[in-house]
Amino acid sequence: MASYEEIVDDLCAQNAHLQTGKLFGMDCFMANGKAAGGSRQGHMAFKLTDRAAREQALAIEGAHAFDPMGGRPMKKWVAVPASQSDPWAELTRAAIT
Repeated sequence: MASYEEIVDDLCAQNAHLQTGKLFGMDCFMANGKAAGGSRQGHMAFKLTDRAAREQALAIEGAHAFDPMGGRPMKKWVAVPASQSDPWAELTRAAIT
């Protein structure tokens, strides 16, 4: 089980178009300057523009629509808990493509 930092550091080293930063009060990773995901409160959040990938991620136990402000979930974002971190690397790759 890789951590958020391990996954993001590895992908940033392999992909020049990825950067890290802060967004929505969390550590995040960006593809071509646009937010693609991040880590917040024991979850890793992913912007999944592909509907099938998003539905697959939401089917993971404990996953839910990412709602950083409370009361207004983001349409293309999914938060997956650390207890279900096995697919994090795959979801991160899906978020940056």
